[in-house]
Amino acid sequence: MSTETPEQLENKEIAARYRALLRSLPDSADSNDKKLIRKAFNLAKDAHSEVRRKSGEPYIFHPIEVATIISKEIGLGPVSVASALIHDVVEDSDYTLEDIDRLFGEEIARIIDGLTKISGVFDQDISMQAENFRKMLLTISDDIRVIIIKLADRLHNMRTMESMPQHKQLKIASETLYIYAPLAHRIGLYNIKTELEDLSLKYTEPEVYRDIVLKLKASKAGEMKYLKKFSAVIREALKKEGFDFTIKERTKSIYSIRKKMVNQGIGFDEIYDTFAIRIILNSPINKEKADAWRVYSIVTDFFRPNPDRLRDWISAPKANGYESLHTTVMGSEGHWVEVQIRSERMDEVAERGYAAHWKYKEDASGTNKLDLWIANIREMLENNEGSALEFVDDFKLNLFGEEIYIFTPKGDLKILPAGATPLDFSFSIHTDIGLRTLGAKVNGKLVPLSYKLRSGDQVEIITSQKQKPKEDWLNYVVTAKAKSNIKSELKSEQKEIAEEGKAILQRKLNYIKVKPSDSLIQQMTKYFNLKNPSELYYRVGMKIIDNNQIKEFMRAQQQGIYSFIKKKILGSSKKEAKKEVETPGKNEKQILVFGPEEDKLEYRLAKCCNPIAGDSVFGYLASGGEGIKVHRNNCPNAIYLQSNHAGRLMKATWISSNQTTFVSVIVIRGIDTVGLVNKVTQIISNDLLVNIRSINISGDDGLFEGFITVVVKDKGHLSNVMDQLKLVEGVTSVERRNAG
Repeated sequence: MSTETPEQLENKEIAARYRALLRSLPDSADSNDKKLIRKAFNLAKDAHSEVRRKSGEPYIFHPIEVATIISKEIGLGPVSVASALIHDVVEDSDYTLEDIDRLFGEEIARIIDGLTKISGVFDQDISMQAENFRKMLLTISDDIRVIIIKLADRLHNMRTMESMPQHKQLKIASETLYIYAPLAHRIGLYNIKTELEDLSLKYTEPEVYRDIVLKLKASKAGEMKYLKKFSAVIREALKKEGFDFTIKERTKSIYSIRKKMVNQGIGFDEIYDTFAIRIILNSPINKEKADAWRVYSIVTDFFRPNPDRLRDWISAPKANGYESLHTTVMGSEGHWVEVQIRSERMDEVAERGYAAHWKYKEDASGTNKLDLWIANIREMLENNEGSALEFVDDFKLNLFGEEIYIFTPKGDLKILPAGATPLDFSFSIHTDIGLRTLGAKVNGKLVPLSYKLRSGDQVEIITSQKQKPKEDWLNYVVTAKAKSNIKSELKSEQKEIAEEGKAILQRKLNYIKVKPSDSLIQQMTKYFNLKNPSELYYRVGMKIIDNNQIKEFMRAQQQGIYSFIKKKILGSSKKEAKKEVETPGKNEKQILVFGPEEDKLEYRLAKCCNPIAGDSVFGYLASGGEGIKVHRNNCPNAIYLQSNHAGRLMKATWISSNQTTFVSVIVIRGIDTVGLVNKVTQIISNDLLVNIRSINISGDDGLFEGFITVVVKDKGHLSNVMDQLKLVEGVTSVERRNAG
């Protein structure tokens, strides 16, 4: 039996973890590197000596583990490892940035500054999370290591979140899905991105996560046996051709399975491509592409490929530098198998992202993809004038999602997000070209600026020096660069018009012998129900507010009835808002209670997800006097709200209800059969005695899709209706529609 004290045991564990960190360093690390890391470790140990994590562990465990992820899983160097060790020191102790600069130098101090959250009190309408996201994202163009250390920090927090209260778990997991997983994807850290997504699902939808994990566990042995048998055929053929290679078998990630189930409205058993193998070739860089296509040819000699599932990211790599050849082939017993073919260099870039980019510097085409991406980000950040939420939303647009490949008239390739338009393309070439875009030709034909481009399109931009951006351009673009530049130009133009409008208004008031004082301008702003004087000047400059309206204001003011008008204008909007909030009160006041004290508050059910009694829900205190809106936990907007407005969210619990019915929409799909509508209505109306508000079922080429609006008592009642519909012959899926 050990006689060591708990403190001695903890110190032994700290020393063991620190030694494991040192072992993870590359062989190239010298004594100076280890001295730097030891210095950072000692500072972190001192700064966090009195602090413990929610789990009860010494806090120092966290920075050591973050540094180990940086070294072992990502492969960054000693400066990054040292920065990871002290990443929380300034935020959580008495040490300052000046101390870090003095002890470690300007480079590490700059990284720590980027990792330190903004402190201070913020207005209720400002999202603290968004402000911190913006601060962190702004460091990308200066030092991408800030983002990578933040991702490692988030990964370790997600791995060790069991001890946190549920509302904290939900907030952190939502932030992770909203911004951190997409960031990991964009930087090329695919393993980290996948783990962040899976862990996020574990806390945002725990029941769904557990269900998929159990089903994967139950089928894993059979699947791996099948994949071994499948890859044995390929292995034998590649050996005969003299290839030096390895083959890895894998199954789809939990999050990607869930995403596919939701997007396609299918069950776990209907996902056909959970099988995958990766063939990694040891080929010299000048032979990588040819070898990959030779392997593709050998694979398809044995197994029939699905022509719609070929993805060539070797000839045209993704924007983050990802290179691989993907195909899906039909194996024995009717199973589809995804086959990924890549070189060792490509595999390391896919696994380690940033670190591998710097190791190889350039890809086979002679360009550094990550450098190009960072240059694009830097250009986008130059116009960072909007709110933090706007900035983060625009930035996120270009992080995650499919990419399309567009050609210039000279044959140069541009990579854009799916849904991009000719306007996005013109801004990707140069900001000045984007701002002066008059029209566009796609494949030689004139198209509107709102036209959605497709991979392979060749685009020619027509410009004019007289052209200026228009407000509706913002509806035509999806790239952050285009949006930020259009907004910046519009604001600049509005500012000029407002300056002109101010001079015009002053002249008009002087003409009628009225002094344009600050007090008068404020009264006029309120009279016209505007936000600020700048908006007033802009409307005068645009001639939206004319002489007659200004004279009406002056008459009202001179007659002493301005206060009445002010009350009428401002009071009516408040009355409307109150009326909207109170409307559901008669029937729904008793349905939900909010917060730890279970307070009974006025609320509205959000139309985006139509909650009904029994759903897992939360309350969101909306801005602008709209009161509390209630959303389902799996609402399409839940991740956004939990990520950006955690301070406005409140726990909501169902209790006894005065209201007995709810309206819900069921989506039903399947194979069209004779008498289908009669069977469906028979089950709902006659067997289950449920009232049908409307039913719309349409068929096409032997398949049908229907929308049935029913009136039910609660979630259990609705589930019973859906379960009975699933038993109807020909029905393949029954689900509840989110949007109202």
